[in-house]
Order: sequence, then structure tokens, then C-alpha cells
Amino acid sequence: MNLHEYQGKEILNSFGVNIQRGIVATTPEEAVEAAKKLTEETGTGWHVIKAQVHAGGRGKGGGVKLAKNLKEVEKIAGEIIGMNLVTPQTSKDGKKVHQVLIAEDVYYPGDNEPEEYYMSVLLNRATGRNMIMYSPDGGVDIETVAEKTPERIFTEEINPATGILPFQARKVAFNLGLSGKAFKEMTKFVTALYQAYDGSDSSLFEINPVLKTSDDNILAVDAKVTIDDSALFRHKDYAELRDKREEDPTEVRAKEVGLSFVNLDGNVGCMVNGAGLAMATMDLIKFAGGEPANFLDVGGTADAKRVEEAFRIILEDEKVEAILINIFGGIVRCDRVANGVVEAYKNLGDQIKVPIIVRLQGTNAEEAKEIIDNSGLNVESAVIFQEAADKVQKVLA
Repeated sequence: MNLHEYQGKEILNSFGVNIQRGIVATTPEEAVEAAKKLTEETGTGWHVIKAQVHAGGRGKGGGVKLAKNLKEVEKIAGEIIGMNLVTPQTSKDGKKVHQVLIAEDVYYPGDNEPEEYYMSVLLNRATGRNMIMYSPDGGVDIETVAEKTPERIFTEEINPATGILPFQARKVAFNLGLSGKAFKEMTKFVTALYQAYDGSDSSLFEINPVLKTSDDNILAVDAKVTIDDSALFRHKDYAELRDKREEDPTEVRAKEVGLSFVNLDGNVGCMVNGAGLAMATMDLIKFAGGEPANFLDVGGTADAKRVEEAFRIILEDEKVEAILINIFGGIVRCDRVANGVVEAYKNLGDQIKVPIIVRLQGTNAEEAKEIIDNSGLNVESAVIFQEAADKVQKVLA
């Protein structure tokens, strides 16, 4: 579950991570009031107006701007709220901005020049351990740094049995070239950041930039936070932070009915039970000359109601030219699934205008094939993988 910047910062701050303070607003009038309140609390004279959408690169799309007075706060907030913000991480249509974060100006003058760093905490799947990835080159795309100057990216793996140790936090500060007060503040920052990641059951924390201010304080200017969905039962308060407006409406609906669904750009709809089989089915479609239109796992109980709902969701995609149903009957019997497919097909009637290939393997697979073949519907059955691939290729030809 992705969070907005202001939500991620609230979680960081609750674990003792220093952040760029701000107040969220949904109208230009609220933005002005937020700016006034922020000035009272922090003394900031200028304010940064930040669009709150689930996408990076907001500044490149005009979603992050500096206001030097209240009139500019109102004007800029009015321009950003309601706009369709297009960034390198959105579609060409962009994302509609419903709210902005009015943040304090932290690039104030002082004894030293401010410096920006990149830092993230995530799982290293190759080793099964969490790691801190960081670079002295913050404020730019980390992909560009990795491509052009990979020696500028450092990693620090954390032993799950001990958590982050003091020497590791000091190593991060040292590799970033810090000393004195800034060194001590960075070690505190890194330790608190990792504890926030671990304590919130997140799958990603990305702070770009981490800022060393002109008076050598260390704070998070931005925050991209992704919470592990599987851990939300432990964090009811985090679950309430979900903003469905930022998500694909089809994926939201699928989740509400208990389906694991991800929208893709292909032309063959998939309905499968089991994530591993679903990925293999997507490969099968590619080999057959098609492109998967979705990832859809109906789970172990592929009954008529669930199959019908899956059909409806797949058919909402106008790009779908065929549907491949691939079910392995282990816990669930294939003949029961076949009856569910036939019943769902009849209930949907004229809504189904594309050919359907059903591959059922496992318990009562032969009986299931007979049910499909004798249904009188525009559904083709298959038992083995290659047969299903051949039929997909045929209907796409």
C-alpha cells in the first residue's frame, strides 16, 4: 500500500526521524491558513507547495513550487490542486491532484551550504535481508546515478537478529563524507529511519533527498513509503491511510471481492488459481504470440460467484481479445470449476464477446473437459499446457 508524502512523514516522525514539517490542504484557502500556522510554529518565511500523488518526479511535472509570500501560496496551490500532474512515473494522462502539502523552507542560509543525499531501506531479495541503500548524490534520479556513477551508490545489509548496529549507522555517515555535528545527526537519522521501516512493516522507504541543512541538521525532505499489505492486520491505523483515488479502480474493486488482480497492457485476459501458475500462464501467452492483459489469481476456491466476478473485471478491459482460464484442481475439483465457468458464462450472456479457452488439470480434469465441451457455449477446453497455448495462438491469428 503506497502512502502520500505527508502520511509517510507522519510515520517517520512517530519513530523519531527528523522531517521537513508541513500541513496538508485541499483548497487554496486552506493552503493559506496552513502557511500561516506553519510560520507560527516554525518561523519559516517561504513555503514549498507540493502536490500529493502516488508518483515520483513531481517537480519535473510542475507539482512542487516555492512560494515567497501568502499571495503566491494561494495562487500556486490553486494552480496545482485539480491539475492532472504528468510525471515520468505516470501515464500520459497523469494523476489528478486532490491535495497539496504546505511545507517549511529548509534551505535557509547559514554557516554551511546545504547538501542533499539519497537514502532508501528495502529488502535485498538475493540475501533475504533488509538493506540501506544510499548515495551522496541526492535530489536526482537514483537510476541515473546507478547508470553513470555506480561507485557512488553504497549499501549496508542489516542482520534481522540484531537490527541496525551503531557501527553501521556510523559507516553510512562516514561514506557520505560527514563530520562533527552532521556526522552525529546522520547516525541518529539512519538508526531511527531503519527502526521506522522495521517497526511499520514497510516494504520500501525512499528518502530523496535527505538534507543536511546549513546548520548541520539532518532531515527527510521527501518520503516515499510503501507498507506491506500482508502486515496491515497489525496496523489498523495505517490501513485507514489508503487513498483509493490514487489506485486503479479495477484493482480496487478486485481487492474488495477477494481477487488478486493487476492490470496490464496486453490483449489476453488471464484467470488462474495460484500466483506461480498465474505467472507461468502469462509466459504461456507470450510464447503463443499474445500479451497478458492482467494478472488475476482467483485463489483456491474458484466457485461460480468468484469466476463470474473475475469475468466481469477482465471484460471491462476493451483491449482483451481472448480469455485464458487456467485452473489446477488440487484442493478444488476441476468439474466444480467447469460448472462454475458454465454458470458464470450463462449469467453474463451477451457481455462475453471474446473467445474463451479453459484449461483444467488435476482432480476430475476429464469430467471437467466433458462439461465444457457439452455446454454448447463458445468455450474451448484444454487439458495440457501446450494445447491451451495452441488454442490461444489460433484465436489471436
